[in-house]
This record gives sequence, structure tokens and C-alpha cells, in this order.
Amino acid sequence: MTPEELRAFEEEIRLLYEAGKILAPVHLSGGNEEQLIEIFERVDTQDWVFSTHRSHYHALLKGVPPGRLKSEILAGHSICLNFPDHRFYTSAIVGGILPIATGVAMGIKRAGGREVVWAFVGEMAAETGMFYECTKYAAGHDLPIMFVVEDNGLSVNSPTRELWPPGAPPRLIHYTYTRVYPHHGSGVWVNF
Repeated sequence: MTPEELRAFEEEIRLLYEAGKILAPVHLSGGNEEQLIEIFERVDTQDWVFSTHRSHYHALLKGVPPGRLKSEILAGHSICLNFPDHRFYTSAIVGGILPIATGVAMGIKRAGGREVVWAFVGEMAAETGMFYECTKYAAGHDLPIMFVVEDNGLSVNSPTRELWPPGAPPRLIHYTYTRVYPHHGSGVWVNF
């Protein structure tokens, strides 16, 4: 799809929403058409895409037919679009799709598959513990997954950098030690 086709699709959805034809939340995309087209040139048909509540462009670029996508949006499913036949899944829970995407990547690796998982999140979700844990786990296990952070500078309507200033020192003390006792108990089995 071209940037113009993506924008035309979202404009149609906007008009339908404003006319009261969609009786559910809708999160429209815009301004990132070129970046997404470039990313999706790397996404294979057999790859998996896990997205957010703002996923219309992702679905279209993954190959979901525009008419089918529009029908799901009109049915009120804009923020929870799932097309298993296209290996495309979303969640309205911020960051909620990340552990699922990571698990699918682990399954692909264990099965010896060649597919890649693509997990899209906004920049605020990338500040969560869930994002950190999933990216760390994926790196540690060399999983076939690519995390894509879509940064529009806003967390809902608040400027993200005001909420999470870059380079702000964490309030953290980190020290190392050698433990004396094992993880559980004292090293001696005790019958209760």
C-alpha cells in the first residue's frame, strides 16, 4: 500500500466514526505512513505481527484486505483486531501483547521455524517493566523477534518526555553479594 492509500483508509474510518457508524473506541493512525511501509517491507507473509490499539495501518500492511478490516472496525473491534489467518493480533491493554509475542517467538525457535515475530508498542509502553522483561528475555534466548517502538512524543495526551525525562537518574542502589544460604531453606531438608 502507498501512504496515500493508508491515509485514505483512515480518513474513511474517521468519517464513519464521526457519523456515529462506529459505536466503540477508535484510535486512528497518521503521520507514520512512510516509516511503517519501510518496516513492513521486511515483514514476510509467514511472519507474526503483534500490535496495539492503534493498528489499522499495521493490519493493512500485513495484508488484511481493506474491506475485511473495515467490517471489523464497524463491528466495534478497532482496538482488538485479530486475524489469525494473517498471523496478526492486537490488544488494547498497553504492553499486554508483549509476553504473548515473546512466547510465540520462543515457540518458533523451539520448533526450528524461520518466521519472525514483530511486536509494535508506543514509547510509553516501552517504559514499562513488561517491555524491559520481554526484550531482555528475547535477547537472552536469542529469539526471532523484533520490537518496534512507535514514538509520537505523546502518552495519551501528555508529552512523554515530561512524564519520563530522558537520562533521568533512577533511584536505584545496586550491589552484589555472595549468598550464604540456598534459595530455599537452609540446605538441610526438614520434614514438617
